[in-house]
Amino acid sequence: MSGITTHVLDITLGKPAAGVGIRLEKLDEDTWLMLAESATDADGRCRNLATDASPGLYRLTFATGTYLKQQGRTSIYPEVCVTFLCRGEAHYHVPLLLSDNSYTTYRGS
Repeated sequence: MSGITTHVLDITLGKPAAGVGIRLEKLDEDTWLMLAESATDADGRCRNLATDASPGLYRLTFATGTYLKQQGRTSIYPEVCVTFLCRGEAHYHVPLLLSDNSYTTYRGS
């Protein structure tokens, strides 16, 4: 089983993005099942998404538009979805680097 965590960095401000809504889902045949819903803490981290993820296809959805609107900013991305394959071993840390009109993700440690 694997743990799944994330964090969001606001690279425009050069600091963690607090209060970003995040949803974790898993694909079950043809349907996405919601497993967890949370938000980033003051350090931009979300540590409570999954501690025992089984192998499968997962999706993290970040409410980027809501976050940026609260900052008085706009974006062409109302949300960012990151779909990834979990093999059920080790830890999956999937960070998001966010600016107003771009984003990057990677597998962290």
